Amino acid sequence: MTYSDAELKTVLNRTKVIAVVGVSANSVRPSYYVARYLKLKGYRVIPVNPGLAGQVLFGETVRGSISDCPPETDMVDLFRRSEHVPPLVEDALTHLPNLQTIWMQIGVEHPEAAKVAQAKGVTVIQNRCPKIEYQRLFGELRMGGFNTGVISSRL
Repeated sequence: MTYSDAELKTVLNRTKVIAVVGVSANSVRPSYYVARYLKLKGYRVIPVNPGLAGQVLFGETVRGSISDCPPETDMVDLFRRSEHVPPLVEDALTHLPNLQTIWMQIGVEHPEAAKVAQAKGVTVIQNRCPKIEYQRLFGELRMGGFNTGVISSRL
């Protein structure tokens, strides 16, 4: 799957509320630091993990499932194995009226579930990380000496 920089940037610019499914309370886990980073960038992050339901992370109560997320949730970021994706996509499509994007983390892909969501007009991104894409597209990786492939006059 390839996504244009313009498409990824559009998704990141239009998104306001992200449900991070499979979030961990352990600060060294990718799901924790990605969610924390997104919160620091101004997104409202809704943590979702049935084992942590009721706890507070990033200023939000951890939800037990996608169906417990607020209706204004417009992106679902999946930190779950690929075989667990279909029911999560179905849950998001059923319970989130403002859903615009399903984002599957690095290593997570499910073409059939993606087709179901796309048929409902939802943008699907697979095998990518919104934190990495945000840093790449908005110039933050360049500060670390990485060639992002994005040309800018900004220093």
